Amino acid sequence: MPTCTAKNSTPTTPTTTTTKNTLPPPITPKSHVNHHPITNSPTVGSAVQPSNHAPTRDVPVEHPSPPTIGPNMHWGGVDVPSNVLVRKVHFIKRPFGIPQARSSTPLRKRTGSYCDDDRSVASSTSGVGGGGSGGGVGGLNSDGNYIPATPGEISVNGSSSGGTTTPHNNNNTTMNNPYMTQSNEDTEWIEISRDQLYIPHTEDIGRKLKVEAAAYSIDSGELLMHRVIKTDLVLSRTPEPEKRNLVTAKPAGGGGARFRIVTYNILAEIYATQQQYPYADLWALSWDFRFQNIIREIVDVGPDIVCLQEVQADHYESHLYNAMHEAGFEGVYKQKTRQAMGMTGKVDGCALFWRRTKFHLVESYSIEFNELAQRQVTQGMGLNPRSEEGASILNKLSKDNVAQLVVLETAQPSMTRGNREPNQVCIANTHLYSNKDCPDVKLWQTLHLLQELETFIMARGPANLPLMICGDFNSTPDSAVYDLLSRQLVHPGHPDVNTGDENGPSVLPDIMSITHSHMLGSVYNTVLGEEPKFTNYTMQFKGVLDYMWYSTRNLRPLSAAPIPDESVLTRHGDALPSTQYSSDHLMQISDMQIVSGGSR
Repeated sequence: MPTCTAKNSTPTTPTTTTTKNTLPPPITPKSHVNHHPITNSPTVGSAVQPSNHAPTRDVPVEHPSPPTIGPNMHWGGVDVPSNVLVRKVHFIKRPFGIPQARSSTPLRKRTGSYCDDDRSVASSTSGVGGGGSGGGVGGLNSDGNYIPATPGEISVNGSSSGGTTTPHNNNNTTMNNPYMTQSNEDTEWIEISRDQLYIPHTEDIGRKLKVEAAAYSIDSGELLMHRVIKTDLVLSRTPEPEKRNLVTAKPAGGGGARFRIVTYNILAEIYATQQQYPYADLWALSWDFRFQNIIREIVDVGPDIVCLQEVQADHYESHLYNAMHEAGFEGVYKQKTRQAMGMTGKVDGCALFWRRTKFHLVESYSIEFNELAQRQVTQGMGLNPRSEEGASILNKLSKDNVAQLVVLETAQPSMTRGNREPNQVCIANTHLYSNKDCPDVKLWQTLHLLQELETFIMARGPANLPLMICGDFNSTPDSAVYDLLSRQLVHPGHPDVNTGDENGPSVLPDIMSITHSHMLGSVYNTVLGEEPKFTNYTMQFKGVLDYMWYSTRNLRPLSAAPIPDESVLTRHGDALPSTQYSSDHLMQISDMQIVSGGSR
């Protein structure tokens, strides 16, 4: 922790000591990590951070410091006079003894608020946080109250009297702990670090950690105040998603630049609630926990283009853009046109990234389906948007969905027939309306997206700009949306275009007008011979909603990564999200090649 300073005092760093545990290797918890009911448990490789945030694996974060002591400051229940100079020391401790083996998992508490014991449960957006408890350097008595240490135990320069901290008996704090394999009333806490940052190691698995901070008067050595924050059991590192192997398509000669593209609905925090996913552990739904998993999963694939959906606006600014930029990407973002859900930034949207060494941006546009609906009502249908009919149609079509459109050019022009020609590709990224009872709205959105892309590409001349359309279409392979994309038309008898009057006003044009000129193929269907069994895997729904479409005239899919089997997905949970997979969707991955000369 940063050194605590006071008025007219010079900041100094407390001396640090580390006591290593000399016990045999700890007993690793037997249960799967995703069954853990405690929400403030650090994981191996994570910085100890006693706050209301999930442990950030692989990215150490300093645990927060108590407020600086100074004039009229109030900390730990004590007011500090302005003329008292203080020195602060802190410790990281673990229990002395055999680690706690979790042979069984107690019932989980799903109250969404902190409990009155160590098994604290945070809200759905808090995730793994640190539960504070009273106490200090001295220790706790049988009632859990703090026993002050004498000033002689710790000198004002931050070092212990004998070079170590004398632990105090904790007579009753673990008596009711369901994770203890046996009663151990003589458990002592041993000091293991005084560093500002402590990252749990394998020997900490199955043990709790305790952060103790105390302030002493420089003049008298008197203990002025204290604070103790305890974690719950240190978890083993959560399992990474299994490596995805690529299945290659039938080889073909020739072609231009190659690139790897992925599409992934990463599950926005505003939707990752306990109500929506009651089978998922609360701490595994935390954004701070899921973010590190998602970034690692994306970067490990080695993509050149990344299409993401359900990217929360505030998280794009505070987390995602910076992490992707550090990984070598540049990107653009478009949030949905709805108002934020509560605080600013609590609305999701689409993000599109490209590797800076592979591509540079030529053009970037966004499409708002609400704006297209307004245009259809006023210009296409000649209606007053304030009329009953116009307002009814607008209300049905205005669902706040958006799409992104970028033109990327390869950073290194390829050699084509002896000439150095730049290779460009157009990438569209979208997330269509999710309501299963409104297939006509999804079809309308798809039709107008294709029309906008058609206009955009045709305006660039006869060069036939290669096109990929990626995203979450919220439509299964038997839907009219899929038919329109793959077959350029929809059968007149399809139920999605005959929804009936009970579904509101008709928003679709004549069935013969529901068409487009793009020649599109599904990457997964082309490479694997069929669509996956699912790309969305929850307890409520299991099916394909996500696709990567490509223009068959000038793009060729070289490979695709099959979706993992159900036995793999359910290894660490009943469904997604889980501790292993941090979204309810699964990432699609493909290698593509630009084909010159209009050949496939």
